[in-house]
Amino acid sequence: MKTALPPHLSFDLPSPYEDPIRYDRTYRRRRMDVEFYRSMAKEKAGPVLELGIGTGRIAIPLARDGHLVVGIEKEPAMLERLRLKLRRETREVRLRVRWIAGDFRWMRFPKDGENETPRRFPLVIAPFNVFMHLYTIDDVESTLCAIRECLEPKGILAFDVRMPDMRTFFRNPERRYRCADLRNPQSGERLLVYERFEYDAFWQIQCVTTEYRLKTGALLRTECLVHRQFFPQELLGLLRDAGFQIVGFWGDFDRSPPTIDSPHQVVVAEIK
Repeated sequence: MKTALPPHLSFDLPSPYEDPIRYDRTYRRRRMDVEFYRSMAKEKAGPVLELGIGTGRIAIPLARDGHLVVGIEKEPAMLERLRLKLRRETREVRLRVRWIAGDFRWMRFPKDGENETPRRFPLVIAPFNVFMHLYTIDDVESTLCAIRECLEPKGILAFDVRMPDMRTFFRNPERRYRCADLRNPQSGERLLVYERFEYDAFWQIQCVTTEYRLKTGALLRTECLVHRQFFPQELLGLLRDAGFQIVGFWGDFDRSPPTIDSPHQVVVAEIK
């Protein structure tokens, strides 16, 4: 089932997840969240369910640590990149990473026999803004309900979303903002990068359109990233209404206290 966005927020443009090679190169130095989720998995010492496994940026390090990781992902290009990356891993690591192509708002894991019952995990993670792709309250409620059914009685949910950056909400949507240059992963050529920001305050949805241009100015690719913004007290309220209690809430992966200037909201919760 595709998320129903209002018509003016539906963009017929590729997403960053359709170019997983550029995705991996862009975020190859993002390590603090990897170490955070490694520590959470070590603490729970059991299989991990990852929502939005992507190219395995988190899952593969967890598997190297000895954890079985079951991931859910709906982007075919990301899963294909995951398959290719796993070929470079040892057989033991490959066997510890499993995935389901589908939508994590409805999670059911069949067991042996005819009866399909949820498989339970001591740890469910949703790294790197996965929840920001839950655009409606129905999406959030469906996902949290599904997570509850997948958690063991003493299991925990750990995830992160960005702290809303109010400055970007008021940027002129007609203006292009210059970003740091990137290298084309195929040719190695330097690319000029520009972003435009559009924010709908009623839906709390921000659309960031990114243009990749050659040095000549010729347009190479345009992408659109659509994120639902979560404000801290709203996020905590949604979790509590869904039957979770907050175990930890930080402003970054170093577990520093959250402030309005924090880059992230890092949340750990358990079932009440």
